[in-house]
Amino acid sequence: MPDCSECESPLDIDEEIVEEGDIVVCDECGAQYEIVAIDPLELAAVDPDDLDEEDADLYEEGEEE
Repeated sequence: MPDCSECESPLDIDEEIVEEGDIVVCDECGAQYEIVAIDPLELAAVDPDDLDEEDADLYEEGEEE
């Protein structure tokens, strides 16, 4: 399981259900990461200001859960 580069907390990612392009959020600090590869799992830090409208809508929906 990868760790958050901001706070070093483990990121809870279910590798069986995520897809490339998905955005995951650190539960501890809120840092955002994009899944850039599945096998092996690779993440890239995302700046929320750089999300396009569709990704921003998905991120906001995820915050409501």
